[in-house]
Amino acid sequence: MNLISGIKLYIEKMCSESGPGMKIILLDKDTTSIISMAFSQSDMLQREVYLFELLDSVRSNERLKYLKCIVFVRPTKQNIQFLANELRNPRYSAYYIYFSNIIPRTDIKYLAECDESESVREVKELYADYLCVNPNLFSLNIPHCMANLNWLPDALTRSMQGTTAVLLSLKLNPVIRYRAGSQAAQLLAKMIYDQITKESTLFDFRSNVDGAAPPLLLVLDRRDDPVTPLLHQWTYQAMVHELLQIRNNRVDLSGRPNVPKDFKELVLSGDQEDFYGNNMYANYGEIGSTIKQLMEEFQRKANDHKKVESIADMKNFIESYPQFKKMSGTVQKHLCVIGELSTISNKRNLFEISELEQEMACKAEHSAQLQRIKKLIADDRVTIEDALKLVCLYALRYERHANCDTSSLLQIIKTRGGCPQIVPALIEYAGTHVRQGDLFNMVRITDAVKLTRNLIKGLKGVENVFTQHTPLLKETLEDVFKGRELDPVYPAINSELVPFRRPPQEVIVFIIGGATYEEALAVHQLNNAGYKIILGGTTIHNSQSFINEVLTATNGIQFKHTKSMIKYCSTDNL
Repeated sequence: MNLISGIKLYIEKMCSESGPGMKIILLDKDTTSIISMAFSQSDMLQREVYLFELLDSVRSNERLKYLKCIVFVRPTKQNIQFLANELRNPRYSAYYIYFSNIIPRTDIKYLAECDESESVREVKELYADYLCVNPNLFSLNIPHCMANLNWLPDALTRSMQGTTAVLLSLKLNPVIRYRAGSQAAQLLAKMIYDQITKESTLFDFRSNVDGAAPPLLLVLDRRDDPVTPLLHQWTYQAMVHELLQIRNNRVDLSGRPNVPKDFKELVLSGDQEDFYGNNMYANYGEIGSTIKQLMEEFQRKANDHKKVESIADMKNFIESYPQFKKMSGTVQKHLCVIGELSTISNKRNLFEISELEQEMACKAEHSAQLQRIKKLIADDRVTIEDALKLVCLYALRYERHANCDTSSLLQIIKTRGGCPQIVPALIEYAGTHVRQGDLFNMVRITDAVKLTRNLIKGLKGVENVFTQHTPLLKETLEDVFKGRELDPVYPAINSELVPFRRPPQEVIVFIIGGATYEEALAVHQLNNAGYKIILGGTTIHNSQSFINEVLTATNGIQFKHTKSMIKYCSTDNL
């Protein structure tokens, strides 16, 4: 189960079916991102695609009959209308139309009526309606999926369509389970089931062999685990997203001082770059050491290239120069990224902050942790954003503690000019009245394995790295693969497919409210152990995007569970 391979096969199919010759591709904003995350522009050039245009852009009426046109768009009403206008006045010799998801027959009929010149050669559905971030991770780029703690209608529809496309591209007809008690999860699961039932012929591609259990689609709710997105991350991909932000596999460094002009925007794709693909899950210290080794290897090869003394040396230099240049770019790019990460971590005192975050997530020591939080959040060297995250974690951890003192922490935040309304909003969004089970029942971590400081050697400046926290998702998946009873906590929508007692061999997880790179790491580790898991979410969160999601989801609602905090918060946003 490799999402990137699936998307690539679809793109290859589009390019090959149109035959040889120069081609243009018409895209919408969503499919532009879908293609760019799977293929580079040079990859597309190799497939004779020389021009890229947006379907909704204003274009000249110049006819380019020497070009074939590949159309790859989402089957939205707006795109159908744009495409109809194009077909009424065709500018290219032939059109090969591919929709990224299921399209109603009425829309196909409408397009056929508009194609009076009969320039359309092909119309097909290719189920590439999601962003493949990693081979086992997808996103739908929905930054906010709730308002008043209910689904936004467009986000709900998009989530159903994206998840259905994943199932179709992987050829899976799964048992659908959802988190009990989550109306959002139940509603999405029901919509996906209804779509599968409606399009039953599309899903008639796999039968159970030798009594094997059917695959599983598990619909989860971010509100069950609000801790994971708040924690600072120390693995490479997650750390870059937390401190620099990754958008569609790109990192924008244009606002960072001392970054060379050529590195203002960087592409970080594990599929397009071996070094990043091999090291995206490495921790901060390991990636630093690996880059150091890469740099030393580059310096050695650079010295070898200086020794051009014979015809044979010249020939070897010319043959190896492209690889040498590529290695040079890799070294410079990742030195630039790790340098920015190091600068930010030291400036914001993230080692000490992260240590406290991990301790609060993994063990209960109320008095000691409260004093440390008060000291840190009052320190001007600690950013107000980091201070707020610490208070959020404290409020979640000790919401029902007899001596919970969230109010005094909010007063410190307010004194510093911060916006403390995120804390009561977070409790309304994901407090104990919402979560199923005990999120902080972390005996499996803290009693069995005491928190220790992992001293990472090999790179100056890398100190204590904490990676003790395990996301709730990992425990959930372990229960699934151990064959434990799921019905009470994760009831099935299509119970007729659940006579099997064996655990599923393939699992798709979709998290409403966004997944995280820490959860992607947990999925990667389980896949390396022999399981088959795909993780997806409405978006991929870092702490700031998660906080924004919480504020949007709770905007305008009456806070019922945090009355004691209200007087410490700005009333404008409550």
